[in-house]
Amino acid sequence: MKVIALHQEQHEIIALAVGNNRHAQQKIYNQFAPKMLSVCRQYAKDIHHAEDLMITAFMKVFANLKNFKHEGSFEGWIRRIMVNECISWLRVQKRISFIEDSYCKEDGFNDIESGLCLDDIQSLIDDLPDGYRMIFNLYAIEGYKHREIAEMLSISEGTSKSQLSHARRILQGKISQYKNYGNGTE
Repeated sequence: MKVIALHQEQHEIIALAVGNNRHAQQKIYNQFAPKMLSVCRQYAKDIHHAEDLMITAFMKVFANLKNFKHEGSFEGWIRRIMVNECISWLRVQKRISFIEDSYCKEDGFNDIESGLCLDDIQSLIDDLPDGYRMIFNLYAIEGYKHREIAEMLSISEGTSKSQLSHARRILQGKISQYKNYGNGTE
């Protein structure tokens, strides 16, 4: 059995893509596009907007590929560009509004046995106000810390925590409604 050095292959593909080799760029796109579309979809409710965001972000990936230092995950580097593109798009759309709120309760959201399928959960997240949805996605899905979110969005850590708390409360309420409706106890 022959072992292929995957990191070496990735370095070579990246080097070719930096030189504007369209085949190498297509290979990178094909490898990462499905995951990155999913990332963009978290921020854009409409799949067509998510696709546009992903394509625009991939253009930035290829334009900045020479800056990738091969330190850390290539996928993570691409993902960060996708998230930043989505945040920029939401800012331009003026869809983000944050309410400065000193109240913040870091409550858990562990209702795993809700009976909701993935599409139902995505629909509930889509229904959140844009600011809440963005903070929820950055924290719960992308794994950013409140300090990082605050820096990215030019808000306070308290605002980030508050927005997450409000988003969780809304989601918990909607899941409770779903469970009550599903059980016929409306």
